[in-house]
Amino acid sequence: MNIRQELQRRHWRGQLPRRTFLSDLGMGFTGLALGSMLHDDGEVHGSEDAFEQPNGKPHHAAKAKSVIWVFLSGGYSHLETFDPKPALNKFAGKTFKETPFPDPLESPLHDKRSRSVIEQVRDKYSKVFPMQVGFRKHGASGIEVTDWWPNLAECVDDISFVRNMWTTDNDHAAENQIHTGRHKLDETQPSVGAWATYGLGSGNENLPQFVVLGGPTRPDTRPSFESYYLGPEFSGVPLALGSNDPLPYGRRSPDILAEEQKNEFELVNKLNLLSNVEYPQDEALRARIRSYELAFRMQAAVPEGVDFASETSETQQLYGLDQPSTKTAGQRLLTARRLVERGVNFVQVYPTPYGKWDSHKKLKTLHAQMSGQIDKPIAGLLKDLKRRGLMNDVLVVFCTEFGRTPAIEERSGGTDGRDHHPHGFTVWLAGAGVKKGYVHGATDELGFHAIEPGHYVTDLHATVLHLMGLDSHRLNIPGRKRLEIDYGQPINDIFV
Repeated sequence: MNIRQELQRRHWRGQLPRRTFLSDLGMGFTGLALGSMLHDDGEVHGSEDAFEQPNGKPHHAAKAKSVIWVFLSGGYSHLETFDPKPALNKFAGKTFKETPFPDPLESPLHDKRSRSVIEQVRDKYSKVFPMQVGFRKHGASGIEVTDWWPNLAECVDDISFVRNMWTTDNDHAAENQIHTGRHKLDETQPSVGAWATYGLGSGNENLPQFVVLGGPTRPDTRPSFESYYLGPEFSGVPLALGSNDPLPYGRRSPDILAEEQKNEFELVNKLNLLSNVEYPQDEALRARIRSYELAFRMQAAVPEGVDFASETSETQQLYGLDQPSTKTAGQRLLTARRLVERGVNFVQVYPTPYGKWDSHKKLKTLHAQMSGQIDKPIAGLLKDLKRRGLMNDVLVVFCTEFGRTPAIEERSGGTDGRDHHPHGFTVWLAGAGVKKGYVHGATDELGFHAIEPGHYVTDLHATVLHLMGLDSHRLNIPGRKRLEIDYGQPINDIFV
């Protein structure tokens, strides 16, 4: 019996009102809402040539059940963190042409990977600026990390560093670009977290699929966790920590009994379902229905997920919660660990405020300060995941929007800072499915260009999705043409 026959049978038996019956057949509900429900139950499968609707199951065996995506806003210097370049000290004060190395400004890679709204001097400074901190080799792998990261340096044997990333936006819209894959001049695309949750659904029906901690705090950076044409239900859900109300408007009013609220939600749900029949193509309505249902369940689950009462003092100290300078980042990263333990698929963490790593001047002072705020908490996260046996299930991604120039930023008479640098920078991954104590790729001797084959930001997306069991090329929406660069290519070299 097909769906139409089943609807007719229910109508004739009086189980389906005439209005609903006509609406179902005449307004497309059969192919949309009901189809969606059958898809959720794994009953619908498209033909080989048809659009492949995700069914909550991975495309291939997944290595990572959850992702903790840690983003440092502003652009940390790869040169003073995870890609030290001794040549900068040796040739400090000289121009690129005065070094024995090819002038990176004349490399064809420069224009190939540059895309500015207007032509700017910005990344064309040429007087070499020395490293502002020392560095050493660490661990059995002997990986070099600068001295501002002593705690994380203890974890290098668990990390895969990718030192040849590049992007195209030389301004802070690159913060959106590393999450969506698109330059600000292009059509906005869904964020990597939205694609992950769209492809896999939820691992916990009482918590959001995609949680955002600590930001973004500006309206112009919301694309970093938005879902756009995928539908609002796949956008990240920001939670506020250190508050009695972590989920805004998610707490039951004290003058309303739990039973009263339950009755209200049941009534709203019935009304919403009727509206869904009348307006089957209203994605916002369907998302709202789901959000009401989820909000009711989250009232208990969210506060418990962000409550540290069950965490030992030793664990809290591991994340730096006992020190004012590391407390904020520590709280957000510890919460991320608690959420992935509870089945949240994707947690996007902003451990520091917007733009704090943007060191156009006083790089030494600013980077030392910011590194001190993050070093212990991020190392604490890796150590905590490892001792809890979660490194086999959780993937940690640590990134920023771009690096910093090897040359001094000379605008306005600058002498002690580095400008934005999209041509080469470093990210790292640790945990499920990636090699330990490994370095992939490189920048040139001066740290300017990501050496071919470099990796555009969507390669990082494809890598994360692959480890979650998803093939980025199989994630599409009818009527939406994605560019080939949107899909990216997994960085296979770092896989175990």
